[in-house]
Amino acid sequence: MSGPVAAFLAHLAVERQGSAHTLAAYRRDLDALTAWAEGRDLLALTREDLRGFIAAEHRRGLSPKSLQRRLSACRSLYRWLLKQGRIAVDPSAGVRAPKALRKLPQVLDVDEAVRLVELPTDGPLGLRDRALLELFYSSGLRVSEVCGLRWANLDFEQGLVSVMGKGSKQRIVPVGSHACHALQDWQRMMAGRAGDFVFPGRAGKQISARAIQLRIKQLAARQGVYKRIYPHLLRHSFASHMLESSGDLRGVQELLGHADIATTQIYTHLDFQHLATVYDAAHPRAKRKP
Repeated sequence: MSGPVAAFLAHLAVERQGSAHTLAAYRRDLDALTAWAEGRDLLALTREDLRGFIAAEHRRGLSPKSLQRRLSACRSLYRWLLKQGRIAVDPSAGVRAPKALRKLPQVLDVDEAVRLVELPTDGPLGLRDRALLELFYSSGLRVSEVCGLRWANLDFEQGLVSVMGKGSKQRIVPVGSHACHALQDWQRMMAGRAGDFVFPGRAGKQISARAIQLRIKQLAARQGVYKRIYPHLLRHSFASHMLESSGDLRGVQELLGHADIATTQIYTHLDFQHLATVYDAAHPRAKRKP
C-alpha cells in the first residue's frame, strides 16, 4: 500500500471513525489505483492519468456503478491530500465516470408491511421477532443501528430512540406505539437474563447483521410475504410510506439520517411511480394505444 493511501486510510479510521466496511471499500478501490499506476507516485498523477485509470477499469469490465465508486474513492483521497498541502492541484476534479442506471429500491405496500410485522408472539422468540420487525418498520433504522441498540437508548415515555448512525452522527427518531408495546413486552420477558443490548446475540454480545437478515427472511416466508425481504427493505418501506403520507421530504431526510437530501429524493421517484400507476389504471384517457 502506498504512503498517501495508508495515511488517508489512517485518517478515515482515526479522525472520521469510519466503519470496517467503509475502510475495506476504500482500500479496495485505492489499491486498484495503486496497481494501475505501477509504481508511479500517486502525488504526481494528473487529471489525464485518472481518466486513463477509469477508462482502463471500464475496459476491464467494471460496471458504471463500480467505476463511480472507484472515482469517488480517488476524489476523497485527493481532496484530503489537497487539504493537507501535499498536492497543489486536485487531479480528480472534472473527471467523470459513466452514468449508472438508477435502480429504484423495492418497497412493501402498507398491507404487506402490516402483515409482516403483525406476526404471532407465541414461541420462544416470538416477542423478540415482533419487537424487531415493529422497530424496523416504525423507525426506519439501519441494520447496524438495530444491532448496536441498547435499552438505555430507548425512551418509552416519550416514544423516542437515540441511535448512532453513519459517521458517528447521533440522531433521535420517534418510535410508534405498536413498536413501543412490542419492545416493552420483550424487555419484560428478558428481565434479569440479558445485558444492555436490546437484541443480544451469543454470550450477551450484540446480534450480528447476518443473523437479523436470515431471521427476517424466515419470518417473511412464514407470514406469506413472498418478496425478497431484508432489513433495508423495511427502511425503504418506512421512508416511502412516510413521504407518501406527509409529503415532507426534509423531515424524512432527518428521520433517515441522510447527510444529503439528494439521497432521500429517490423516494419521491417511488411516490411518483405509484401515482403514475394509479393514473394509468384509473383515468379514462390514460390508456395508451397498443
